[in-house]
Amino acid sequence: MNSSAQSAEIRLEEKQGVFGIHLLGDWVIENQLPDTEFVFEKFASSKTNSIDINTHHLGDWDSGLIVFLAKLRRLADQEMVNVNLSALPEGAQRLLKLAFAVEEREGARKQAKKENIFTRAGKGFLNTLDRSQSLLTFLGEITQSFGRFIRGKATYQRSDLWVTIQETGAEAFPIVSLIAFLVGAILAFVGVVQLVQFGAGIYVADLVAIGVVREMGAIMTGIIMAGRTGAAFAAQLGTMKVNEEIDALTTMGIDPIDFLVLPKLLALIVMLPLLSIYANFLGILGGAVVSLAILDVSAYQYAVQTIYSVDLVDFTGGLFKAIVYGILIAIAGCRCGIECGNSAAAVGLATTAAVVSGIVAIVLSNAVLNVIYTVLGI
Repeated sequence: MNSSAQSAEIRLEEKQGVFGIHLLGDWVIENQLPDTEFVFEKFASSKTNSIDINTHHLGDWDSGLIVFLAKLRRLADQEMVNVNLSALPEGAQRLLKLAFAVEEREGARKQAKKENIFTRAGKGFLNTLDRSQSLLTFLGEITQSFGRFIRGKATYQRSDLWVTIQETGAEAFPIVSLIAFLVGAILAFVGVVQLVQFGAGIYVADLVAIGVVREMGAIMTGIIMAGRTGAAFAAQLGTMKVNEEIDALTTMGIDPIDFLVLPKLLALIVMLPLLSIYANFLGILGGAVVSLAILDVSAYQYAVQTIYSVDLVDFTGGLFKAIVYGILIAIAGCRCGIECGNSAAAVGLATTAAVVSGIVAIVLSNAVLNVIYTVLGI
């Protein structure tokens, strides 16, 4: 844009039944054109017999001005109001005359058709089927890629795997530490308020330990990683899709699932259980801090009660949930990124979809696993 260009402006003046429009500055597309909707709204609410356009302070112009004037002319024709275009530059007058030389053919403009509820339901059902088919296809490709990894035939860079492990593991310690500690403290506060009424304050240790190890440690870590890592996966792969880097890998004969998705999946399968164990420890520590501050118990009593309340089944049950959550987060983030559209806005939508779908998948899988654990007596 020319640095000497003047900002385009519109000034309205209404008197004696004449709707005056003053155009100022340079009306060029490269310039920042003003929002013109308020002009049409003001004109629709006014009671005028004619429109007068003043261009004394108009600078350079191009099709940006013509688009505005053409829309104004159509609106005026609908309201049967005369438009005085004599003050316009001669070139602009000729372009407008050419634009309205032939009347618009009836039916040429597409009319919005309101669909009934059955049509919308049918389209929604078909859209769901398409998305389900896409998900199953993606799951099949991941399964094949994992099989190639087991056989040692997957094409990926080991350095990418170690970098992803660092990003999903060590770099996530601060946020996981804070949330896990606070969750344990909150559970302890809730337990203290209720159990002290029955003289069973020592059982706060049981509540915190079982709640964190079986449920909260894994699920809170999973939700944190869905918002942190799942979104990062979707943004990274979505940007590569927009830049056609994924198409370039396919052209070179490299499977994008092996090269891009597999390291991320393996990293989360390895790191999320480890982060969950770390979160369990911090959660129990948070509960201990609150309990020792409020209850009349010693650190030794609290530690012994915690050890006796949690067994290996509780620990492995929570660990298995963490592995499942890691798989679901990787699938949600990578799928949304791989299937991203070819625009910058699509990357943002893919990132949002990855976070939402990851969290929903975690909650649903937690419910299913709890039912299975209950049936099996775990």
